[in-house]
Amino acid sequence: MTAIIDFLNNIFWGYVLIYGLLAVGLFFTLRLGFLQLRHFPEFFRVIFASGQTDSSGITPLQALTVSLASRVGTGNLAGVAVALTLGGPGAIFWMWMVALVGMATAYAESTLAQLYKIRNEDGDYRGGPAFYISRGLRQNWAAVIFSVALILSFGLIFQAVQANSIADAMEAGLGIPKLWVGLAVAALAGIVIFGGIRSIARVAEIVVPFMAIAYLAVALFVIIVNIAEVPAVFMQIIGNAFGFEEATGGVAGGVMAAMLNGVKRGLFSNEAGMGSAPNIAAVATPVPHHPSSQGLVQGLGVFIDTLLICTATAFMILLSGVYEPGGTTGTELTQMALADHIGETGTYFVAIAIFFFAFTSIIGNYSYAENALTYLGLASRGGLLVMRLAVIGMVVWGSVQAVSTVFNFADASMGLMATVNLIAILALSGTVVKLTKDYFAQRAKGIEPLFDNDDYPELQGRIDGTIWTRHGKSENAAVADTVVKPGE
Repeated sequence: MTAIIDFLNNIFWGYVLIYGLLAVGLFFTLRLGFLQLRHFPEFFRVIFASGQTDSSGITPLQALTVSLASRVGTGNLAGVAVALTLGGPGAIFWMWMVALVGMATAYAESTLAQLYKIRNEDGDYRGGPAFYISRGLRQNWAAVIFSVALILSFGLIFQAVQANSIADAMEAGLGIPKLWVGLAVAALAGIVIFGGIRSIARVAEIVVPFMAIAYLAVALFVIIVNIAEVPAVFMQIIGNAFGFEEATGGVAGGVMAAMLNGVKRGLFSNEAGMGSAPNIAAVATPVPHHPSSQGLVQGLGVFIDTLLICTATAFMILLSGVYEPGGTTGTELTQMALADHIGETGTYFVAIAIFFFAFTSIIGNYSYAENALTYLGLASRGGLLVMRLAVIGMVVWGSVQAVSTVFNFADASMGLMATVNLIAILALSGTVVKLTKDYFAQRAKGIEPLFDNDDYPELQGRIDGTIWTRHGKSENAAVADTVVKPGE
């Protein structure tokens, strides 16, 4: 079994996804006319105007914070350090590039998730890749594969990985035994996830901005204190990225090492194209009431995760006196760098940051799994109870166990779901383009964009007309079933 998992990971992460995710990002960047550059202010405008919701959904701001809860994890601290160690400073430049094209991919998948969302039996919005694969492409078998893979990776195994990171950090930084850490995290996570997605959204709306702002504030302090050295760091990043300034001391491969490790770090961190964030994007009530607006919100999530938070980690490390290419890596390097800047407090700060980053990832990842359960027809009271208890169990188990083997299985599972999702959004790219043109044509006329079913006759019978006609001009759009079950 281990050999099979390793083979799948080599195929997915060595060939299919590294090139596939990047190629799809470039495809949507070009086909949408460099949306993320030409309309960058709109990414922020839809957030500042997003205070509204209805009884069926959460606000776009809450959806953004939940997706950031999942995106912003220990990889933002440890993963960036690994990229620097293996690829040199140039890896940061390629991390930026993959985030820029990833914004277009994130926009496309979340726009589709909004369009094809449904109401569950309680009247709440649910959706995600499984729904646009099933409804948009009529490929129920692929939607089932995607849902199962998502539950295994994000719903279960990654919970153990995040708990393990918290336990390691708390034991090393504060001397707290791992088992007690695991039990405490499991109890806190249980309180949140047993309240459902609305509870997760309320917690994320408070905790995620707090943790992000605190982390960025420390990074800004470090940059200001070392402002004279910042231009040199920029030149070091650019020079190493293109081979003008070769890294020394253990970084092999030059430009290719920088590119490969930067691309990997960017893709793993921002999750654009993975099919994860669309699950929470579908739960939001978009403002303006058009599928594209929520796509813009999630595109902004990629920007915040990689171009802000990952970059903050990189600069704190590169401005320190402890960074050596090929030397110390992972969380330890980030802790050493902050300790170099602000003393022993830096070590404790990283431990606390890991706790918040990993804890919010646990609750954010669970919300994705709940959408997958809905598609599979397993989101009954009993089904949700089993899922929530399984999450709590994985948190406790992961806090005291080495999770390298099971993490490899999660990588393979995530690779499978990402591959299915990339094929789906490419197949549905024409719909994304039409929605985008519609949205910005209305914006250019100075009116608030509004989705109108009459403009999309090809979608009749595929989208839930009861969601969109309530806000639109048409009352004759075909109404799809409110609950999608496998095989329908």
